[in-house]
Amino acid sequence: MKKVYSGKTKDVFALENGNYLLKFKDDCTGKDGVFDPGENSVGLTIDGVGDVNLRMSIYFFEKINAAGIKTHYVSANLKDTTMEVLPAKVFGKGLEVICRHKAVGSFFRRYGEYIEEGSDLPAYVETTFKNDAKGDPLVTKDGLVVLGVMSEKQYDDIKEMTQRITKIVADDLKEKGLVLYDIKFEFGYAPDGSVMLIDEIASGNMRVYKDGKYIDPMTLSKLFFAE
Repeated sequence: MKKVYSGKTKDVFALENGNYLLKFKDDCTGKDGVFDPGENSVGLTIDGVGDVNLRMSIYFFEKINAAGIKTHYVSANLKDTTMEVLPAKVFGKGLEVICRHKAVGSFFRRYGEYIEEGSDLPAYVETTFKNDAKGDPLVTKDGLVVLGVMSEKQYDDIKEMTQRITKIVADDLKEKGLVLYDIKFEFGYAPDGSVMLIDEIASGNMRVYKDGKYIDPMTLSKLFFAE
């Protein structure tokens, strides 16, 4: 295997069959030794976090694939904490797609004069460029098309897939007494231009509440896999 990229929480290797292997690490984003999924640098190492992030990703990728929604997931090896994925190109220099059920976080900070905090949102989808220096700026559908990042059809596919995937995750969490407020995804595209869900689906990518109280990602992982 040839290492092609070393990320904050995962390393990427090229496989001989043309696919890629993601190696999940125990490194976490944070600051001053405190875990924070919103931070842009590695702040600490937590034993077992790579394992639990992979377990949750496997769980949801298999559900999403079974629903007929295209993802990059092929298989996984829990012993090695690795996941084999299909090759995919990212949009632009990296794009994050957020689906919101509640008006919290950056959404409320931007639009608080128009809506009460915690208000219901109708699976609201927004896109941001991954750019730490510029604070991950918002970008509209028209902007993405004008800038040549994607076609109108690709955007429409991403929006529909995002809302369908979010419902799968939210319904699953609801069965466990948990409420999904918002969730962040990444998408890429195959050589034929078709859109697919990529990266991971882990507790650090979602904002979840129980009995009106926020559940931090590490606690959420434990609750999720509790018997």
